[in-house]
This record gives sequence, C-alpha cells and structure tokens, in this order.
Amino acid sequence: MRSGMTTVVGRPNVGKSSLVNALVGQKVSIVSRRPQTTRHRIHGVRNREGVQIVFVDTPGLHEREQRELNRVLNRAATGAIEGVDVVLHVVESGQWRSDDDLALARAKASGLPVVAALNKVDRQADKSKLLPELAALGARYDYADIVPVSATHGDNLDTLADVLAGFMPEGPALFPPDQIQGHDLAFTIAECVREKLTRMLHQELPYALSVGVEMLEDSEGLLRTRAVIWVEREAQKKIVIGAGGETAKRVGTSARRELERQLGKKVYLQTHVRVRANWSDDPAALRALGYEG
Repeated sequence: MRSGMTTVVGRPNVGKSSLVNALVGQKVSIVSRRPQTTRHRIHGVRNREGVQIVFVDTPGLHEREQRELNRVLNRAATGAIEGVDVVLHVVESGQWRSDDDLALARAKASGLPVVAALNKVDRQADKSKLLPELAALGARYDYADIVPVSATHGDNLDTLADVLAGFMPEGPALFPPDQIQGHDLAFTIAECVREKLTRMLHQELPYALSVGVEMLEDSEGLLRTRAVIWVEREAQKKIVIGAGGETAKRVGTSARRELERQLGKKVYLQTHVRVRANWSDDPAALRALGYEG
C-alpha cells in the first residue's frame, strides 16, 4: 500500500478545485469563476487499488494582499505545503501571469518534488501547439514531471494520478477507503451555500460573504440544518436577501437540492443573513469564522 499527500497550488482561478474534484471523482471543493473561491485547506481523497492520494486544495496565491482575509489565505496556502509528499503546481494553458511566479516560488521553496499540471488544454484545438508551451514551462523550473490535462473534459487525469502515485510513500491509508473528503458535514453545508451565493451574486458581492452553520441535526433519512450568511454592511444584507426574500430563497433551494444529491437524503435547510462589520479585515472575526492562517 502506498499512501500520501499532495498539496495543490496555483494562482487564483487557475482550475485547482475543478482539477481536485475531477481527480477524486466527486465534488469536494466548491467551484466558481470568481478568483479565490476556495478559502480553506480542503482534503479530497483518491482511492485506487494499492494507492491512496490525499489532495490538499488551497486558496489561490496572489501578490496583492489588500485585506486581512487575503493575507490569511496566502498564509493558509503556503502552510499547506508543509508535511506533504509532493506539490502539484496547476498552470493555465496560455495564461502565465505574475501570480504564477509567486505560486512557483512557494512550491520551489518547499524543497519537495513539484509536478506541473498544464490545465485547460482542451481550449487548444491544435495539440501540436502545446509542445512549445510545455517546453517553456519546463524552462521555468526543473519539474519532476509536466502533464497536460483538462479538468473539465477529464483528459490525461489518470496519467497525472499515476505520476503523483509514484511519490506516495509506502504505508497504510490515511483515510478509510470509502471516504473521499477530509472535512466534516458542517463544512460541506457551509461551502455549498457559499458556492451558490458566489455564483448568484458574483458581480455585487465578490468577497464580502462568509457562511457558518449554527445548527445541525443529522438522522438516517433527514438532515436539518441552519446556515448563517455573514456580510459586512446592511446594504449587503439587503442584496443577499433580495426583493421579497427571493435571492435568499433561490440560494437556499439550490444548496438544498445539491446537498440532497450528495447525501442521498432529505434536507431541511434554513438560512439567515447577519452583519458583522468589516469581518474580512478583522483577525479576530476571521478566526471566529474559521479561517486558518
């Protein structure tokens, strides 16, 4: 048996969460088009015969640390590299930016083997044009391997998993073989609600939202739960609730349906919107809301 951990790093919005979900084979990390949707270290587990790979999905690394939340996310992403066996650096095909340099620098500083995944290659119709891009990527750093992939279409994912498996040490599984995520049910609920909010309100409230769970009663056929949506100002609260409560209702319905699909049971979900002024720039508030770093 080989079992170990892979930290996934990269700049914001490069497709890390989509890639982790595809490698695990089920959704463990929320996804949206907004940069830095991932705010926590999220564990996804890929189980295959004789091999278990635990993926640590991290917030996107970026240079500008305008608020305390951004600094916490950068520290969380950097800290997640410690104690793992290999680093997976995700790069978007045709889109190298300054934040990619930052992610690569953190990966290099780890002293660990670094594998590059060149993601979103499905956008390139002529695959021969990928050869110079792969060569340019190899010139940036002496990667242990470089694998072109498409998280969306599933291209080359087994090859990438085989490469990573080669860095897993011999030893017992870190998680039970039927477990695919390393976080609890409350976290899953909160992240599901936040994903729906982010997708529905990405223009109005890109970063001013956080979600927590204050009540959870889980039985065999029914889950009852209450989620609290935190915003920073009263005006934001009105946006989240929407006219006649319509926006909050749509978010709750969408989250409930996804949770029912994931959990295979009836879900009764309540949502409440509350104001906590400037929580994203307040270290004490960030700790209270569960942010690491």
